[in-house]
Amino acid sequence: MENLVSLDALFSHNQLCKMTFAVCPLSVVAVRSHPSQRSEMVSQLLLGELVEIMEEKGRAWAKVRCVWDDLVGWAATNQLMPVTPTEYEDYRQHFAMSLELLQAASSNDHFLPIPLGAQLPIFDGIRFRLGEREYAFSGQAITPGAGASSREMLVKLARRYLHTPFLWGGRSPMGIDAAGLVQMAFKLCGFRLPRTADKQVFEGENIDFTEQAQPGDVAFFENNLGRVVHCGIILPDNKIMHAFGKVRIDLFDHYGVYDEESKKYSHRLRVIKSLLPPLVETPAAWKEKSEPAVNQIALF
Repeated sequence: MENLVSLDALFSHNQLCKMTFAVCPLSVVAVRSHPSQRSEMVSQLLLGELVEIMEEKGRAWAKVRCVWDDLVGWAATNQLMPVTPTEYEDYRQHFAMSLELLQAASSNDHFLPIPLGAQLPIFDGIRFRLGEREYAFSGQAITPGAGASSREMLVKLARRYLHTPFLWGGRSPMGIDAAGLVQMAFKLCGFRLPRTADKQVFEGENIDFTEQAQPGDVAFFENNLGRVVHCGIILPDNKIMHAFGKVRIDLFDHYGVYDEESKKYSHRLRVIKSLLPPLVETPAAWKEKSEPAVNQIALF
């Protein structure tokens, strides 16, 4: 029996070695800085996201380029599923994204947890496919470019991550970092952004004054060395949503993020960038209520 397991593992590895592309078949997979479980987690793959295999180290690790954002890191080969060039193109062009914080998809013999922002390849509204296996998914999902690119929708989608714990390299509702929050909110609206704040800052148009910023703009913050290390999504009423300890909402002004609990500024503003078309007028929902919704269902 042990020989069969070893041969199966060897077959899976050889299959991966022959492939240029792979898909994430699990809820969340770590992408690390080096080929070791002890190395820093620099990002995560969510279910359905694609990678290009660039290099391999033994049977255990593959150096990958994440297709969504071009980030390069190392992933465990036994947490990737090889795909053919045809499957790669199908998965890349035809997918929906889950809008549920965490929803189970069912196959004929097991369940698979689907986190917010995960990609559902070849989704027909009821089922999606990974390799030869089909899964039924009954939660909300959205396809890229389905008209969800408004500032109001961006803010609503970002709010779904409220109280998610901070996790360096995280991109899921179980743990997320500041740049991951910004990236995932925009991903759900169909926009591709780089993975880190120091690269995201080069996207969009500069906003000269905080008074000119609109909800959905992104503020970037610098450390004492002048390096951009943090970011957040601007909300109505001089507030900002960002991941600091957890995804939270704080006051925001021309100096930076103000923490009312500590009575101090926690982050120093570097620049504000606009990535979406400007608002013509303020949505009625923002005029009437600027506080977070009491529950997630009320957001949609």
